[in-house]
Amino acid sequence: MSAVIGVAPTAASPVIPAAQSPRKLAIKRFCSRPAALIGLFIVVVFIVTALAAPWIAPYDPIKTSWTAIRKAPGALYWMGTDENGRDVLSRVIWGARASMMAGVISVGIAAGIGVPAGLIAGFVGGRTDMLLSRVVDTMLAVPNLILAIALAAFLGPSLQNAMIAIGITAAPIFMRVARGATMDAATNDYVEAARALGNPAWRVAVRHVLPNIVPPVLVQATLAIAGAIIAEAALSFLGLGQQPPAPSWGSMLNSAQRFLSQAPWLAIFPGAAIFLCVMSFNLVGDGLRDALDPRGK
Repeated sequence: MSAVIGVAPTAASPVIPAAQSPRKLAIKRFCSRPAALIGLFIVVVFIVTALAAPWIAPYDPIKTSWTAIRKAPGALYWMGTDENGRDVLSRVIWGARASMMAGVISVGIAAGIGVPAGLIAGFVGGRTDMLLSRVVDTMLAVPNLILAIALAAFLGPSLQNAMIAIGITAAPIFMRVARGATMDAATNDYVEAARALGNPAWRVAVRHVLPNIVPPVLVQATLAIAGAIIAEAALSFLGLGQQPPAPSWGSMLNSAQRFLSQAPWLAIFPGAAIFLCVMSFNLVGDGLRDALDPRGK
């Protein structure tokens, strides 16, 4: 009688699920948050609106009509008209383009300045870290909006200069975030191993440290876009951002303050657009922070 090699299982063996990748786990955690998904949906709507403004705006946003001055919302003008007879809906749609550009480009400038500086400060340390940290502390001693107003006034009133001013004033926050994440990542074993193998410092920083500071920087970027949109609206409200007759939510609010009692819709709709856009970016940022931070689980 031949012996049978191996033992047949008498019960069903437990199935061990394969480990999911960090990216899939982050997406799963993000999708499990209804508020973050709602915020993402609103952000996508604003982005599509900004990109498709020339095709979805019912009227020319800068064309005046003296026969339609301060018309109340109705079938012809869904959001009414302003003091020059311009369609408010069209101006809100085109204003989304200015706000999205200001948010994305300003944050891009801030990250382009702050992240490399924070990476260098956190990885090199010593006097370099001390010098960069003192510069950041000096800039953070002045409120961001006040510093942005001063820079925009110095550079001149325009949307481009407003974006530069907002980006420079937001750079210290990115520098602090990148510096803290770099100092935390630099203590990991694989970084020490890369150093022990003789890799140059720049290679270790770029290939082994930089990828690990992307999650906190991404979260900060999402939240900073909301702040940049508010800053652009404030600068445009003060006449330092988007210049008339080009539409901007901030400049629309500036014009509406003279007609709050006669035509409240002039302030309601651009104000609601700012509120929804900023709220949605904050919801997405909070969702990304919870999804990308494994210590939050």
